[in-house]
Amino acid sequence: MTSISSDGRGVDSALDPSAEQIRDMGGRAIEWIAAYQDSIRDLPIAPRTSAAALKELLAEPLPVEGRDFADLLQVFREVVVPGSRHNGHPRFFGYVSAPGTAVAAVADLLASALNANLTAWRSAPAPAELEHLAIDWIKEAIGCDPGAGGLFMSGGSMANFTALAAARHRHCGDTIASDGMAAHPAPLRVYASTETHHSIHKAAALLGIGRTNVREIQVDARFRMDVNALVRAIEDDRTAGAEPFCVVANAGTVVTGAVDPLAEIAEVAREYGLWMHVDACYGGFARLAPSARALFDGLSEADSISLDPHKWLYLPADCGCLIYRDPEAARPAFSLDADYTRVMQTEPAEAFAFWDYGPDLSRRFRALKVWMTLAHAGSRTVSDAIESNLDCARHVAELIDDSVDFELLAPVELSIFCFRYLPPSARAGSRSQADEEQLDRLNERIMVLLQQAGSSYLSNATINGRFALRGCVLNYRTTRRDMQILLDDVRHAAEQAIEETR
Repeated sequence: MTSISSDGRGVDSALDPSAEQIRDMGGRAIEWIAAYQDSIRDLPIAPRTSAAALKELLAEPLPVEGRDFADLLQVFREVVVPGSRHNGHPRFFGYVSAPGTAVAAVADLLASALNANLTAWRSAPAPAELEHLAIDWIKEAIGCDPGAGGLFMSGGSMANFTALAAARHRHCGDTIASDGMAAHPAPLRVYASTETHHSIHKAAALLGIGRTNVREIQVDARFRMDVNALVRAIEDDRTAGAEPFCVVANAGTVVTGAVDPLAEIAEVAREYGLWMHVDACYGGFARLAPSARALFDGLSEADSISLDPHKWLYLPADCGCLIYRDPEAARPAFSLDADYTRVMQTEPAEAFAFWDYGPDLSRRFRALKVWMTLAHAGSRTVSDAIESNLDCARHVAELIDDSVDFELLAPVELSIFCFRYLPPSARAGSRSQADEEQLDRLNERIMVLLQQAGSSYLSNATINGRFALRGCVLNYRTTRRDMQILLDDVRHAAEQAIEETR
């Protein structure tokens, strides 16, 4: 049992360490962070391990007695770090993953120490105001009107879910909220391109709209939504007695980085009275880069926009964001009175509650790392880093086009590039279906060998039915030289894969 000192503090309690113990723990942790950041370029990107091997190193019964922090940090350094994939490596091109920043890591530490719970203004006055400020900065970055508002969330999937919930409530009112989807007389329709992220379909399933009521609209040669096909689908559904209520546009798809024609889709949404949601989780912050800004014309006309600061603001996960063009249009979908949450303040800013604009009650202080990163780095530095990422993707596309052993499979719109390796036998003449399937298998094996080698990392995609090596440049450390190293690494993996078949 912990004894109590004269000042009421516990003595020798691991739950309430002394200031000196905290300094010791923090100092050791910061030393590791500094060394990690300094050496990340030299680390193998992905571990060569297995679930069984890691379990053997980590598994133990629930501890009855505590252990020294230094011992725990040693497990972290010797097991957890080597058994992790290092997303901050400059040649980690898998998925859509940011490297994080040192200042944001410190901000997360501070936010966890303060442990503010941003349910409402009264729960955390200064953190709530800081979230409003950080949202204002994001609105400015993506060109929204001053009257827009929003909040931070766990990520893009939750932001997309929340946006569809707001859209459904605007269309249906309180009927579904109180009595369920069975109370609505007609099927609802959501429109999204064939390239749209699966979280839209998941949201439709969870909200009772149904995955089959997400109408997938064909795309053009650049993988952007075909607006004429969108109009035809809306007209067909209205004729059939269904109720169109929402269209989802992409500002950077996860497969190719395509940006839908936002202004044209906004016009269609206005004409048919649809809620327009833009999934800008990956690409939205590319509006900060001058060379890409025109792609985002029409973004500010959306009723809602989902973004992921933990992507192209380079922040560590988790940090998603949802912007509403008119926050009061979304409020009725989430506002629900309960005596234990009753707000007593009368001044509007102090009566503000985040729970009125999304599904969460408890919310961590995500705004601190957004504010601290943008305030520390400045928008110009972030803009320059994004521009450099775009340049690296365009550069690798040029290298691929100029090569004799690679083929680009999709246009490069932002910083995603999709390509495949072509052996000498496949470079000339027509290819049969069997030849294409053999190429798919070869490139799949190349990807696995590349990931195992640890110097560069690509993920995969399917482009027009073909297996593609897919990369996404989302790291302020990445240079043009890294793109050349990547292709050399792919060539080496290709040699290994071909040798295996002999």
